[in-house]
Amino acid sequence: MMSPGRTIPRLGGVMRFKLSVDLLGNTRFGYSPLAEVASSVRLLGSPQIGHIHQPWLREVRSSLADIDLALLCGVAPPGRWAPSFLFTPSSSPQTTIEDQLRGLGELSPELIRDELTTVWSGRDVPRCVQDLVAAGQSGTRRLVDLIWEYWQIAIEPYWPRMCAVLEDEVAYRASQTLAGGLFALLADLHPEVSLDAGTLNIDKPHHVDATYVGAELTLIPSVFVWPNLIVDHERDGTFSLTYAARGVGRVWEGISCPARQEDGLSALLGRTRATILARLTVPLSTTQLARELGLSPGSVSQHLSILRDSGMAVSWRSGRSVLYHQTPLAESLIAANSMQVTGQGSA
Repeated sequence: MMSPGRTIPRLGGVMRFKLSVDLLGNTRFGYSPLAEVASSVRLLGSPQIGHIHQPWLREVRSSLADIDLALLCGVAPPGRWAPSFLFTPSSSPQTTIEDQLRGLGELSPELIRDELTTVWSGRDVPRCVQDLVAAGQSGTRRLVDLIWEYWQIAIEPYWPRMCAVLEDEVAYRASQTLAGGLFALLADLHPEVSLDAGTLNIDKPHHVDATYVGAELTLIPSVFVWPNLIVDHERDGTFSLTYAARGVGRVWEGISCPARQEDGLSALLGRTRATILARLTVPLSTTQLARELGLSPGSVSQHLSILRDSGMAVSWRSGRSVLYHQTPLAESLIAANSMQVTGQGSA
């Protein structure tokens, strides 16, 4: 929920945050399934969708035919402003879309109306958005139901893969912090972010110059926000950065035309193991793989053991799960096979 001093996230401008000495102790990571929904909807409304997300678009385009995308894109349109009520993070990685939608359903219609008015400032508000706002609480319930419907089609099937990349990003940033502190944590966060003499500079040329005092920072890695950076801040010095996680493109590797990609490896590994290996571009657990491929966990576990023993996969424990990932040897074999399949390796 947006507090009185909070601004709607900006996607264009120049902002400077003077970092307090306590900021490192008040820097944390946030998680937001709802923000992924909003960022993906903003992507769908954009004139062009970058090549990184094209595999996802090909997978979901036809399934979204019955979804009211006009209303979703009206609530989260592309542009310089984004509604904060769709970008509220949680500090817990266990946060679910259901949790966040319950929170969204409890927001006052007036707050939603005010934020959407700002989002559309300088432009004509679409009629569907006007009707949503005019409907008050029933309009909010309709929005919650619509987001849930969209989530099930466009995000949920890929959520385990997305989480694997997001968790890998958090682990990477944590190691950077241990090695070099706050500056190392933020050094390569995004091309628009730089640090200079205790000031965090966010280079957005179309924004009016502004300086704030930063006392608390939340970093929210995201898949669908790529290539943008969303900045949200409050007057009490708390602010957040929603940025693209490293390896976003890996989320979609292996989801399109998997049979064609795996055929060249089937003779060497067997079709099932080739299929499993192609999925391990992102770290996945036995349960996640079994669900994606429609196989029993026991069968998947046996194949993973063989791949690991043959140097094709590595594994490590993360919480209660054991995650598996391709080794460089496997990546090289898959790349070589891909070149042969497409004819790039022929003379």
